[in-house]
Amino acid sequence: MSEIKDELSNCLYFTSNKLSRMIGKMADQEFKITGLSPTYAFLLSIVNKKEGIVQKEIGEILHMSSSTITRFIDKLENKDLLKRVKKGKNSLIYLTEKGKKKQVKIDKAWENLHQRYEKIIGHKEPEIVENINEISNKIEKEVN
Repeated sequence: MSEIKDELSNCLYFTSNKLSRMIGKMADQEFKITGLSPTYAFLLSIVNKKEGIVQKEIGEILHMSSSTITRFIDKLENKDLLKRVKKGKNSLIYLTEKGKKKQVKIDKAWENLHQRYEKIIGHKEPEIVENINEISNKIEKEVN
């Protein structure tokens, strides 16, 4: 059994998936205070930083399909956190007042999450993220 574990722990695919699951679990725990998943909260943060953003740009930022972004925006609009404003062929996305108030809890959740990272890995988070992004970008070029 330990031979199999050793083999898997030396595999980038399994190791990166394990890391993703653990980080996702930590994020879910911290974002409970918002009543949103981390991805929904990040979408609100994007709109908070760029009011009037178009759905396509949100998808590009989050590396998600337009149909997924549409579903996310629909849910957030149903919760009265976002609103769409039609302008020509585009829908511009804005926060509602309720969405703006939610941003305070979202910011606190991000802060809590980063503090947890720091407890575990020290002040290396920026360096680790930079390395992961570099690898991710290289792989993205290869598969696309």
